[in-house]
Amino acid sequence: KKVKGALTYPVVTLGVSIVVVALLVTYVIPTFATLYESLGAKLPAPTAVLLNISGWVSHYGIYLLIILAAAVGAVIQYVRTPPGRARLDSFVLRLPVLGRIALLNELSRCCRTMSLLISVGLPMPEIITIAMQSAGNKSVVQALTGVRTELVRGEGISGPMSKRPLFLPLMVAMVAVGEETGSLSNTLATVAESFETESDDKTTSATGLLTPALTIFIAVIVGFIAVVMFSAMYGIYGQFNG
Repeated sequence: KKVKGALTYPVVTLGVSIVVVALLVTYVIPTFATLYESLGAKLPAPTAVLLNISGWVSHYGIYLLIILAAAVGAVIQYVRTPPGRARLDSFVLRLPVLGRIALLNELSRCCRTMSLLISVGLPMPEIITIAMQSAGNKSVVQALTGVRTELVRGEGISGPMSKRPLFLPLMVAMVAVGEETGSLSNTLATVAESFETESDDKTTSATGLLTPALTIFIAVIVGFIAVVMFSAMYGIYGQFNG
């Protein structure tokens, strides 16, 4: 919920930027194209390219939207299948900044669940099974499945976790300490708090950088369009005066 709430403003900003660019390409630029054609002047290469793109979008934009909608629908249907969901979850964890945040959220939930269930005295295999059911990422579920299998064979928890890079070193080390000292519930609660704090900090930093980055991106696109179009007007004015 924190991640979704933090991303609301950047997503809205991105949506507005897409609408603005679409209006410029669909309605504003064609007006200039008509003007330039009536004047019959030679246009600079960037202006000609931009006008060609605008003309193509104006004629074939509806077909492009249909193709994009069909592609998005196909992707959504694929993600709803078990293989598609597994691929999506794996991809999310590999993202540069959001992947780390997603992993921290998953591991903090896992640690918190295991800590609570250990404190009430449930057997460890059942605890890991419940942690798997509460996990929201298929990659985490697969990793916990492997840990549970090796746990049943008598290999403990920290050892199987150390074989899987998905479990961060802090979690593995604290689980090992908890196994040795008999305070696994407390150490897992400590790990959960640490991961939650790191996740909050990274979420705040990421959204703080994303908003100005999107603003600059919009300014660059709109500014480029404005400079190209008005520079062409000045060029035409110079040709007529010459």
